[in-house]
Amino acid sequence: MTKAKKKPSDEIAALRAEVEALKSALARKEDKPEPKAPFAPAYQRYDPTERMTMPMSALQAMVAAEPRGFMQGVVRDNRGPSTPTSMIPSSHQPTGGGGPANVPGSGTGWIDPRPLGPSPHHRYVDQQIDAQDRRDRGDLIRQHAQLQATEKVTEQIETMKKQTEALAKLAEPGK
Repeated sequence: MTKAKKKPSDEIAALRAEVEALKSALARKEDKPEPKAPFAPAYQRYDPTERMTMPMSALQAMVAAEPRGFMQGVVRDNRGPSTPTSMIPSSHQPTGGGGPANVPGSGTGWIDPRPLGPSPHHRYVDQQIDAQDRRDRGDLIRQHAQLQATEKVTEQIETMKKQTEALAKLAEPGK
């Protein structure tokens, strides 16, 4: 099994033909890759209004019920205010007063700071606390008086027991 020897010129011709075939195939193919298909989700998004319909007569009745100019006002309000809303004056707005800036009363919006200290409404809390203190003090005095009265009664009972025992001993016959 011997191979038939090819001539080098035949091999070169075959290689040249193969190169030409590859070049022509490459020329037909574009340099860019094929475009990807647009993204399509695997599920369909839920739309709660998908099957909602309204008769034309109902739609016309709703349009007729709208007050004249109402929707224009809604759109105008949605687009924003027509005047500046900032308290800080812009460069084209004059500052009031004509005096130095940042001085209370000059029309710039500055005011004197509040003095530090207790709130003026703190007195109400103090009055409530003082009233509760008086109630608590009265309760303690009553409890102390009851305790002293109980101790005094207990002492009197003990004294009476002793006296009763002494009288019982004296009243026993034969002793």
